[in-house]
Amino acid sequence: MSYEERDAYGMYVDNGHKGPGPELMGANTLIGDHVHNLQNEHLGEIKEIMLDMRTGTIAYAVMSSGGVLSIGEKLFAVPWEALRLDTANKRFTLDIAKERIENAPGFDTHHWPDMGNPQWKTQIHGYYGVAP
Repeated sequence: MSYEERDAYGMYVDNGHKGPGPELMGANTLIGDHVHNLQNEHLGEIKEIMLDMRTGTIAYAVMSSGGVLSIGEKLFAVPWEALRLDTANKRFTLDIAKERIENAPGFDTHHWPDMGNPQWKTQIHGYYGVAP
C-alpha cells in the first residue's frame, strides 16, 4: 500500500496545484512503504519513523525485513539521510546491496538498541555510508 492509499486527509490529491508532498509528507502515510535498492530488489518495509526530540529532525526509519506477519522479522535503524523517496514508484530507495542489508546490524522488537548512544550512532551511520 502506498502513501497515496494511506492518505486519510487528502494531502496528496492532485488538484492542479502543489500540495504538501513530496516536499513535506505526513509520517503516518510513510509507515508501511516498501524499501528497494538500486537493483530494484525489495529490502523491507518502513515500520516506524524515529524523531530526534532535541533537534526536531528525523533520525531513523525503522525498517523490517524477513519473517512472516511480523514473526521472525529483523528490524534495522536506517539513517534518514540514507533513504530517498521514489515518488514514481511510491516507495523508498536505499543504495545498498541486498546481501549487505541481510548482514546489517539489526534488532528485534524485544531488544531495541540505545539509539541515543553516540557510539551506536556512529556505527550505524558508518554502515550505511552517511555522516552522523
